[in-house]
Amino acid sequence: MKIVADANIPLIREAIGTLGDVALIPGREITRQALQNADALFVRSITKVDENLLEGTHVRLVATATIGVDHVDTAWLQKKGIGFASAPGSNARSVAEYIATAIVKNSARFDRPLESLTIGIVGVGNVGIRVHSAAQALGMRCMLNDPPRQRAGDPGDFCNLGDLLKNSDIVTLHVPLALDGPDMTAHLADAKFFERMKSGAMFINASRGAVVDESALRTFRAKIGPVVLDVWDNEPTIDLETLAIVDSATPHIAGYSFDGKLNGTQMVYTSFCEFVGIKPENDVRKSIDNEIRHLEIDDAGDELGKIITQAYAIDEDDRALRRLSEIDPGGRGNYFDALRKNYPRRLEFKHFKVTGSLRNHDRLQRLGFHM
Repeated sequence: MKIVADANIPLIREAIGTLGDVALIPGREITRQALQNADALFVRSITKVDENLLEGTHVRLVATATIGVDHVDTAWLQKKGIGFASAPGSNARSVAEYIATAIVKNSARFDRPLESLTIGIVGVGNVGIRVHSAAQALGMRCMLNDPPRQRAGDPGDFCNLGDLLKNSDIVTLHVPLALDGPDMTAHLADAKFFERMKSGAMFINASRGAVVDESALRTFRAKIGPVVLDVWDNEPTIDLETLAIVDSATPHIAGYSFDGKLNGTQMVYTSFCEFVGIKPENDVRKSIDNEIRHLEIDDAGDELGKIITQAYAIDEDDRALRRLSEIDPGGRGNYFDALRKNYPRRLEFKHFKVTGSLRNHDRLQRLGFHM
């Protein structure tokens, strides 16, 4: 059996190498020609999987090691009888920790304690639920908006989008990209959206770039408080005008903790085993189970901020992306992709043990730190 996999899926060869001949190829270089003799395809979000890619190949299973599936034409796969698997929730904790870090990093702009702030979470799926828990750990009041879940009668104190935008000090988006239908999210954050936002509120998008109308964001920039963008329209050739107005800018890596990546690898490996009818025997996640790093805090200043930003140095990702403006226009897309492909090994909060006299012991513990 021949398996083609995105070279950016960590430990994928270790997971599935005994099940077939594995060819590792960069995601944007996975072509129909490369798949001519392939039986299975493993991708991440940058590979568009549809009829143009797969027609005429022998691929019988497609698996994406990501939570989002908007890059995969699942209807066409179903029509052709091609199996499909994804990794829902695999990087939800990673994104939630990214959001917590971005909030703590930019919260000084409010000149108010975190527990006095209200956060509006738009989209309360696997990621949104984790963000909700992290926000509660930080002491914030939460407002939730998720029309599909609300219609389905799911438990939760949901509100309409207008009320959320009017009353939230922070608005964060965690919706899938839907191009049409009753819950269309393409350009959800448009001029009307920003007009309804509370003046000075923080805006965060770590869902999909096309969910935000960047022209409208630039138009309303003076009204909005701190802006955090991890995803961008037209990736990997992002708009430098938008980059220039953002307070924390990162190259679509909110979910790129090493833990989250390994979760994705494990989930698609398990799905592949089920597809071929064998029992999974490998668990790539065990490779970092016992990895602990130590943080000691002896400064009575911004304790929470210092601990969280030591665990995840979001400023380093920001600086790396801003170097994009120094790159020749023809090479900017490759630079953006390289930042993701060569992303440093980032561990989640559960791998950090904090010592010292701590005022925020309970909050840190709820965020996942060892105390």
